[in-house]
Amino acid sequence: MSELTKQDILDAGLEDWRQLATRLHARFLTGDFTTGLRLVTAVTEAAEAANHHPDVTLTYPWVDLSLISHDVGALTSRDLELAREISRRASDLGVHADPSVLSLVEIGLDTADVASLGPVWSALLSGSTDGVDGNDVVDPHQRAPLIWFQDTEPHETPRQRFHLDIWVPHDQLEQRIAAAVEAGAELVDDSQGPSFVVLADPEGNKACLCTILERD
Repeated sequence: MSELTKQDILDAGLEDWRQLATRLHARFLTGDFTTGLRLVTAVTEAAEAANHHPDVTLTYPWVDLSLISHDVGALTSRDLELAREISRRASDLGVHADPSVLSLVEIGLDTADVASLGPVWSALLSGSTDGVDGNDVVDPHQRAPLIWFQDTEPHETPRQRFHLDIWVPHDQLEQRIAAAVEAGAELVDDSQGPSFVVLADPEGNKACLCTILERD
């Protein structure tokens, strides 16, 4: 099963779903817990039939889902097919999605020494050093956001700095920028947009708004 390109995902016409980082995400507005449970049951049936299973979070009043082909570590045609089937079953239940609210937060840390920092942050997040995966630290319990290490030249404390990467749907980027600027943020750098743009709060703390567009 081959990995899909980002253009493949964009061309798939998945109105309910958006790719954030490496996964497809959707939020279905169920309105109440009982309807949410019905949707989760329908998703379970579809997943079992396809032998392909999403991550599901049932809350009041919505259901969040994400899809990735774990054996490939990327999105494949299986994910597109299951996403379409989930959307069809949600529609049958009268449940609609709201892609505009989707986001995914990752933490970036500038460092010239991933080998030393990675195990420390893995242990802090999960109690084990097993979460180090290349330049990332992943919590196997899925309770903490991913930390990724951005390569930088060695420097003295306190130049080390964290920043947030906030993945948003590609078609919501301009709205998010406008909302942040209206709230008092400064647009620091948009030269890499729409892949990512850098904003800062009034005290200079920075965050990147990221999309899947124009990435390798």
